[in-house]
Amino acid sequence: MIDFLAKGGVLVGPILLCSVLALAIFLERLIRFAKVRIRGFGLVERVAQHVRLGEFDRALDLARECQSPMGRVLAHAIEVVDQDRETLETVIVHSTEEEVRDLSRYLQALATIANIAPLLGLLGTVLGLIKAFMVIQEMGGKVNAAVLAGGIWEAMLTTALGLAVALPTMVAHSYLVSRVDRYEAQLQDGTVTFIKAIGKGSNLKAKGGRCFHSSASKGGD
Repeated sequence: MIDFLAKGGVLVGPILLCSVLALAIFLERLIRFAKVRIRGFGLVERVAQHVRLGEFDRALDLARECQSPMGRVLAHAIEVVDQDRETLETVIVHSTEEEVRDLSRYLQALATIANIAPLLGLLGTVLGLIKAFMVIQEMGGKVNAAVLAGGIWEAMLTTALGLAVALPTMVAHSYLVSRVDRYEAQLQDGTVTFIKAIGKGSNLKAKGGRCFHSSASKGGD
């Protein structure tokens, strides 16, 4: 197998290196996403429950302990929950974008590999064809069909390798991008649930305050 690949020329090495890097990135992101899913499971509901009860300290501790993108976004939001609504929304948007950037790490490199692998293969083919035609010129018109065919298939080998690396890399990149989009949607849904919980908690406090005031007035009467 090694001897077969060696016939493809000097660009076989870079193409194989691209395949190794692409596989490493794909596996690293899969492991990363699996950890995110496990750590963040059910966090929004638990945090929202404490927020509705006005237990913001407990909600903050719970979000920080989770060590997940959702936990960090909620923790940043809870830290400014006593400020105005515009500040709260700005912090949530900024935190969400930061977590999405972290989840998207290395995906651009994966896309770059998918783009350059077939180009490396094409370059190897062109170099191989140049070499084959140089041999033909040296033979001075006495073209040997076997020599010509051998030079051409060796030249085409790099193109085949480049495409073999690029196609699965493109599929892997699309899959990982879809996972990132899914996590981004979950972060947005979680922050909406959090904001609703803040509103319900405020309403409960307001109702509780009015009930207390009404009871005190009746007692005074």
